[in-house]
Amino acid sequence: MTPQLRITLTLVLVAGTLAGCKSKTAEDTAAPFASTYVAPATAPILIQHATVLTGTGVQLDDADVLIQDGKISAVRKDAGTVPGAKIIDAKGRYVTPGLIDAHSHLGVYPSPEVWAHSDGNEATAPTTAEVWSEHSVWPQDPGFEAARAGGITSLLILPGSANLIGGRAVVLKNVPAVTYQEMKFPGAPQSMKMACGENPKRVYGLGGKRAPSTRMGNIAGTRAAFAKAKAYQKKMEAGSVEERDLAMETLVGVLKGEILVQNHCYRADEMATMLDVAKEFGYKISAFHHAVEAYKIADQLAQTGTCAALWADWWGFKLEAFDGIRENIALVDAGRGKDDEGKALKSCAIVHSDDPYGIQRLNQEAAKAMTAGRRMGLTISDAEAIAWVTANPAKAIGILDKTGTLEAGKNGDVVIWNGTPFSSYALADVVLIDGVVRYDRSVKTLPQSDFLLGLEPPETAAAKEAQP
Repeated sequence: MTPQLRITLTLVLVAGTLAGCKSKTAEDTAAPFASTYVAPATAPILIQHATVLTGTGVQLDDADVLIQDGKISAVRKDAGTVPGAKIIDAKGRYVTPGLIDAHSHLGVYPSPEVWAHSDGNEATAPTTAEVWSEHSVWPQDPGFEAARAGGITSLLILPGSANLIGGRAVVLKNVPAVTYQEMKFPGAPQSMKMACGENPKRVYGLGGKRAPSTRMGNIAGTRAAFAKAKAYQKKMEAGSVEERDLAMETLVGVLKGEILVQNHCYRADEMATMLDVAKEFGYKISAFHHAVEAYKIADQLAQTGTCAALWADWWGFKLEAFDGIRENIALVDAGRGKDDEGKALKSCAIVHSDDPYGIQRLNQEAAKAMTAGRRMGLTISDAEAIAWVTANPAKAIGILDKTGTLEAGKNGDVVIWNGTPFSSYALADVVLIDGVVRYDRSVKTLPQSDFLLGLEPPETAAAKEAQP
């Protein structure tokens, strides 16, 4: 063997060894806890003669929705026939995309509501970026089933809001499962929960014993965390990280745009400050949550492409919620901005629940917000308002390319309502997830959660009560 060949072979072996090390490192740091969700194979479903709200701002009357291989295949008048398709006559009924809750704590604060189940907030330090909400999700929470009956097909499960940085959130498909991995939405990005305002300073600083105890302490703590993350990112890029830091990995994921930011924030001035912090460190806030004063900065939110996930009418339960108004969602929806090229930008309003009961009637919460907007003179169609609980939350949590609208190629997440979903009498008749019927109001089934097994159906209990 010549010296030159020996050197060449040595370099190849070294390169192969380094490549092996690199690939092992990549494997070690790859996102664990992968989704194991698999959509069952189903026959085609053709929903006919419905009033269809597509989630794109369009209403189609007497239209059909065809679902094939778990995907939306066609949405139009007279979609034709498909061999072997199950036909659902929806004349007089409405069809919408599956509803999406962009702010839920189901599974991490499940029912029964006892200390043993209180797993939504790692309130042991102001910043806990290392925790993941999915590791607290209990799939047998009966709240999932109740939400499904209300038309909820996907939801973002967030940590609570005690922390400046509360950890990662997970997007789930609302399907019955034994493990959360079986519910995990394939391909959905993770989010990171942040909070400002009263919560962190109250939880950690009450009595002035621990930072943050003020709003300036909140901002200082958040900036310090991202400053540290910037330094850690440089080490990662240089390959000089000696020991993994799970918290820093999360924050670097945010800085790289791989992990979305969901920011609990009520007051307009604080939202503006958080937007400045995001600009300082080069990350984007996907949505402000609760945001009762979002109407004051609706145009700024449109300009930055930041959604606002809101209640229809919660206000006044603490001082920072005092300036909430019923028209908040409608005014945010009316917000406008312009990009660098002068193209018009539309604001992104979302109706969220943050509540195990509100999630069961998210459509009615949207109806309240729409009514408040119309009452003040804004023109809001049903076709536009349905996006507040479908397309817009899908956008904020990073799954709009997969669901949230009834368009060809999207997941077959569909709700058939007994009438307009904006009625106080609205009920979901059929709920499909990936083209699979996951709820049918006409079919009496046993409950999926162990905590509901053995309980008598309401109609049975009522009949017994009525007996002399």
